[in-house]
Amino acid sequence: MAELIKISERAIGPAHPPYVIAELSANHNGSLDTALRIVAEAKCAGADAIKLQTYTPDTITLDCDNEEFRIHGGLWDGRTLYDLYREAHMPWDWHKPLFDRAREIGITIFSSPFDTTAIDLLEDLNAPAYKIASFEAVDLPLIKYAASTGKPMIISTGMACAEEIQEAIESAREGGCKELAILHCVSGYPAPASDYNLRTIPDMIARFGCVTGLSDHTLDNTTAIASIALGASIIEKHFTLDRSGGGPDDTFSLEPPELAALCKGVRSAWEALGNIDYGCKASERANVQFRRSLYFVKNLRAGEMITSDAVRSVRPGLGLAPKFLERILGRRVRRDITRFTPVSMEDFEE
Repeated sequence: MAELIKISERAIGPAHPPYVIAELSANHNGSLDTALRIVAEAKCAGADAIKLQTYTPDTITLDCDNEEFRIHGGLWDGRTLYDLYREAHMPWDWHKPLFDRAREIGITIFSSPFDTTAIDLLEDLNAPAYKIASFEAVDLPLIKYAASTGKPMIISTGMACAEEIQEAIESAREGGCKELAILHCVSGYPAPASDYNLRTIPDMIARFGCVTGLSDHTLDNTTAIASIALGASIIEKHFTLDRSGGGPDDTFSLEPPELAALCKGVRSAWEALGNIDYGCKASERANVQFRRSLYFVKNLRAGEMITSDAVRSVRPGLGLAPKFLERILGRRVRRDITRFTPVSMEDFEE
């Protein structure tokens, strides 16, 4: 089982804090300045990486308005694929300034390529990793081409059955990928939390032997944070400056305060997992004295017998543990006892 991959020297796996990817997607809304601001805001929010999408309308679909090229239902109802991707795509000459800005401020940047020419462009920019989108998880030649770069790869698995996920993994391995992660995903925009079936994540870890995470299209952070408890090591969420911005992906994206809350929440959840430990924790030690214990509640003279009205289980915990009550009833004290003092085995005759 793969326990670790590295992207830009950042270790990613169960033994390391969750890796948070802010997906810029189409939220630039046609403005390079907006895209640059999104990169900066992702860094400020605490994300580990910002991710682009690298395609043109001509590399992802055909300029055709036949019915099968038209979207029916959902956010983009009635639009042709070509029209949607023409609006949404990231112009290729924006990639270098975005990579430069990310490197300048210290946030990792990489992209989802949608054809081999996109990979060639990203290789020229020395992209540190590749992300295969869910819709491309069945494009095995694309996966192999990306794998041939030798870079770490993340594959989203939305809509993919177990057999298709295995085929994608095998293609990546055959292509030369040695550091591979997969993301549980539901390719609805947005997707209801009830569709996520997060119990799939530990099964994916066991079944496929890869570092595993979550690509989350729900409208809040609950699903992503919950996934950490089930073994997710990577969290990917769409990110925008303003959810009411009118772009194709804005409505199901996080705004900066929400991304900051996600980064904090998933890391707190990971820290809370800890290890199997039944011992006293550092934060508890000062309170041990306030556990219950046995105290004398009446004055006794040396030689008197202990009866049930002579001792009680109370706080604080400086006397004998309450489990010893039956052992001391009927015994005689060896010295005078003052009430409200803790019970000790040394108080009794042999």
